[in-house]
Amino acid sequence: QVQLVESGGGLVQAGGSLRLSCAASESIFSIIAMGWYRQAPGKQRELVATITNSGSTNYADSVKGRFTISRGNAKNTVALQMNSLKPEDTAVYYCNADRTRDRRSWGQGTQVTVSS
Repeated sequence: QVQLVESGGGLVQAGGSLRLSCAASESIFSIIAMGWYRQAPGKQRELVATITNSGSTNYADSVKGRFTISRGNAKNTVALQMNSLKPEDTAVYYCNADRTRDRRSWGQGTQVTVSS
């Protein structure tokens, strides 16, 4: 079974940048689309960005122009570059498959805290 481990979160001031990484214990090449999600306290988990095996990307309106999702060369990694961070970006960030049928167990996630 695939295990997902997120890393790269931390505390950053508004306007700063962070790069999140997701490492899978097995190849995720066969998964059509991978995505980054986030969940703030008291709110539902929301989809932030997705990337397909063909390289097509999609972003939530709230992060367009600021975040960039990409796949690593090893076929088992996916990254999220976050620029111009805002306090409302504060959340626990997770990676997983976009399609429900491809979902693995949710990992621990990585905390991103943006101060004002």
